[in-house]
Amino acid sequence: VQLQASGGGLVQAGGSLRLSCAASGHAFSSYDVMAWFRQAPGKEREFVAAINWSGAYADSVKDRFTISRDNDKNMVYLQMNSLKPEDTAVYHCAARLGKIIYSDMAKYNYWGQGTLVTVSS
Repeated sequence: VQLQASGGGLVQAGGSLRLSCAASGHAFSSYDVMAWFRQAPGKEREFVAAINWSGAYADSVKDRFTISRDNDKNMVYLQMNSLKPEDTAVYHCAARLGKIIYSDMAKYNYWGQGTLVTVSS
């Protein structure tokens, strides 16, 4: 199974970015959970958002980020609006076989390599 994240870059505070994650090598069901985590320099990896048939979000990104999926294309997206400097991190997509959403990274079976998002002030 491979998860390939893309779409990161440099953006000014208040701007937007859309991350994409392409899944291959496994026939994920439409209810298997797809998620985004992030890791800022010197910090632990943290939960950002996840989706089975609906999305769940960390409080720090709620109302700014939107997670979505295209099951036909095996893709998951993270639309990030109103970006803040504290959103700067490497963003990783992850997947777990099951329909329950967890914020615990240990529950996820598969991980992508990450894409860097840098938000300047």
